[in-house]
Amino acid sequence: MTVIQALDILKQVNKPAEFAGMALLWHKDQHIPGSTQYNIKRYYALDNWTNEDTGMFVYHYDAQHPKHNFLELRFCISGNRYCDNKICGNCNQSPTEECAGPLRTIDVFSFHFTSTFLHQFLHNVKLATTKDEVLAFKHPNAFTKIFPLSVRKRKTLDAVLNHSYTGSLENIFINAKIHELLLQSLDVIMDDEKEEGFTCKFLADDRGKESIYQAREILLQHIGDPITIKELSRKVAMNECYLKKGFKEVFGTTIFDFYQQQRMEHAKYLLYEKSLSVTDVSALLGYSSISHFSAAFKKHTGLKPCELLN
Repeated sequence: MTVIQALDILKQVNKPAEFAGMALLWHKDQHIPGSTQYNIKRYYALDNWTNEDTGMFVYHYDAQHPKHNFLELRFCISGNRYCDNKICGNCNQSPTEECAGPLRTIDVFSFHFTSTFLHQFLHNVKLATTKDEVLAFKHPNAFTKIFPLSVRKRKTLDAVLNHSYTGSLENIFINAKIHELLLQSLDVIMDDEKEEGFTCKFLADDRGKESIYQAREILLQHIGDPITIKELSRKVAMNECYLKKGFKEVFGTTIFDFYQQQRMEHAKYLLYEKSLSVTDVSALLGYSSISHFSAAFKKHTGLKPCELLN
């Protein structure tokens, strides 16, 4: 596949028709109101097709209809393999006569962010950069940008496809990865497509970065059992000040705001997809009362928890 073919796929990513010459192998999507809408499709790649990993950033702005404003990230990657036979999932890619082996794939992603959803990232933020203006939909002109994928974004997309989580844990994991992709894409697109190094010197060391990523994983594991920053710093063996500064630089948000964002995204999933009661969701997320949970949910999403119940 050429770059032009990849761009054609990205432009058609939300259309139901399958792409010429490719059979759909696997499909996953999410359409929870007030949350990130995503669509992931894995297609069988013909043997003679090669592809440069490509991304597309879509900024849709309509001054007359602000409720229709949105951002969309689209990605097309290749080189992965897919096998739907779970029984022989640990076969080390040694197919038998009855198995064709893992199939090479073209993987296409679409992540849709509404203006209401993105508002949460502007908490106490002055609109000092173009990136901030785009997130706030104050940038006056719609645009679409194409960009090659960095190693960081490719690893994040691969993680979305290849993980062992299921159910609620899968939802928590994917939400965190989407947050990461949005941050990475904004930094590249709005800063002349240059990925700069970290300003915190301690992040230049792999051990420092690993501690920050470990802190995020611990937060996700404690989504229903809140942990203090002091406890978190002890678990990752990092000074509290370094932890807070490093987390903000790596993930573009404070520890508290990240945790709340992930908590509320998971609440949407439990309410809408799992049809749990507000009482149950409040308890599962570690709130001391339903009223505290409802107030936090309304502040974060602009919705009442009961509005997501099916």
